[in-house]
Amino acid sequence: QVQLVESGGGLVQAGGSLRLSCAASGSIFNINTMGWYRQAPGKQRELVALIASSSSTNYADSVKGRFTISRDNAKNTVYLQMNSLKPEDTAVYYCNANIAKRYSPGYYSYWGQGTQVTVSS
Repeated sequence: QVQLVESGGGLVQAGGSLRLSCAASGSIFNINTMGWYRQAPGKQRELVALIASSSSTNYADSVKGRFTISRDNAKNTVYLQMNSLKPEDTAVYYCNANIAKRYSPGYYSYWGQGTQVTVSS
């Protein structure tokens, strides 16, 4: 069994910062791409940022220059540092990872349970 557990969400004023963490655990052989998505009320889930196993990154235009994604492969953990937060960043943030399990071929997509980020104006 594989689990992704997120932490670090909360309430912050506009202009403030938060750091999200997501740790993968269980019978893991390897993790390639990890990422963060978000879903605001009444909207579809959207990509925020991705990081490959090579540490190359990709960001949504709306967060470029404000958010930074990083990972610690030894801890199977991905982070999202969010600076200069805006009210429109308010959403539930979900962690995603493509994981190969031990003794099982292929990579599968796993999701965390989500963490709420609320930015007040």
